[in-house]
Amino acid sequence: MNLFDGSVGLGTAALLFLCLAIALGFEFVNGFHDTANAVATVIYTRSLKPWHAVLWSGLMNFLGVLLGGVAVAFSIIHLLPVDLLINIGKTAGLLMVLSLLLSAIIWNLGTWYLGLPASSSHALIGSILGVGLASSLSSGQGFGSGVNWTKAQQIGLSLLISPMVGFLLAGGLLLVSKALIKDRRLYEEPGREPPPLWIRAVLLLTCTGVSFAHGSNDGQKGVGLIMLILIGILPAQYALNPQYDAARVGEAVAGLERADAIVARSGEAPAALDLRSAIGQVRALLLKGPDLGGLSPEERSGLRAQILLVDDELGKFGQSQGSLLLPADLEALKQGRGRLRGLVDFVVGWVVVAVALALGIGTTVGWKRVVVTVGEKIGRTHLSNAQGASAELVAMTTIAGADLLGLPVSTTHVLSSGVAGTMAANQSGLQLKTVRNIALAWVLTLPVTMLISGILFAGSASNSLREISRSHHVKPRAQRVLRKLE
Repeated sequence: MNLFDGSVGLGTAALLFLCLAIALGFEFVNGFHDTANAVATVIYTRSLKPWHAVLWSGLMNFLGVLLGGVAVAFSIIHLLPVDLLINIGKTAGLLMVLSLLLSAIIWNLGTWYLGLPASSSHALIGSILGVGLASSLSSGQGFGSGVNWTKAQQIGLSLLISPMVGFLLAGGLLLVSKALIKDRRLYEEPGREPPPLWIRAVLLLTCTGVSFAHGSNDGQKGVGLIMLILIGILPAQYALNPQYDAARVGEAVAGLERADAIVARSGEAPAALDLRSAIGQVRALLLKGPDLGGLSPEERSGLRAQILLVDDELGKFGQSQGSLLLPADLEALKQGRGRLRGLVDFVVGWVVVAVALALGIGTTVGWKRVVVTVGEKIGRTHLSNAQGASAELVAMTTIAGADLLGLPVSTTHVLSSGVAGTMAANQSGLQLKTVRNIALAWVLTLPVTMLISGILFAGSASNSLREISRSHHVKPRAQRVLRKLE
């Protein structure tokens, strides 16, 4: 039995469906785990009935994935070790993706069961760091060499700052609203009756915004990981961007030529000569013609591997030579890398739809546990209308801003911190036991998921990792494939 135009056998198809099921399972769990971020306020203020709120949130999550772009997806992908990205079609690459997904799912289910609003973003990023550290044990280059620490620092900073932003801005917004809006119904604990229509409209708007922003930010993470699965199992179809026409290939070649000229001015050091040689190989192949779809699966995988290597080395070159290069040179390197990555960083429409469905459907399941914590257990009083609107408005704008910058932030952290900030600003008091448990879950998320994914990956892929180490990170293999093509 063959699938996908006869190019995939039964065993490969079964592996593909298993990997896709696990990846979509992560998004499904993410949906019901993070639903409270959007619906707690409208439920506890009785602006919407629970099931109406949950279904509406699910729809907005769905639309957020469809319309939210892909910048965050590739921020997540490039946090992974370059060696494993190159080897994604081998056993180690697929086991890497499965290990990190299973680790994130285990943590999300555990914190959901305890009713703790923990971060799916932290869980996924911790899992990625775990497989990177595990791979470095077999790399021969030292512990920690398998992690893109520059990208990890950028993402870690966004995850650290965003809860502080949520706490301070939500509390400040509540104080401003108290000074400007004198309607007492905004600041009272909700009763049995729904709030006035205009208040309900504001809360529905913020619920919609948080749901959409959550879908656009968190959904992209699943999109990026599914693309890695497809690239690894079906390289003939997905190793290179099928939408790259002659004009865009020409732009990539021009970017490479500018990068080569900049590297050439740095001198004749062996590292610079090696980088220029690798740039020349990619450039020569791209100049042979725009019909990249005519390459064999092995050739496509080889070209993709060399593009990733060149991109990684150009990034290191820019960092090491940054103080010596002109701003125009740094900008040219950035643009050249972006055009080059366009050959390998892409998504296909059905993946976005599948992730949107998984996240949207997951939003409608199992939402009550965490909703109770957010609505009732963070502060000593229940959420008021103004507190809910302030927390969600800040969460909505913070996450939307992170989307524009391509940064994965935690919807859970931003909104939960916002709720705590409004409680502090309102002098309502905080339930210290709940706050302590939530903080403990946040602190433990990274180390625990790193440990789980590292153990899963090291235990399942030890033999494959040794093979990669013996092949010197497959760079010679990629170059042999390119020389064969030339």
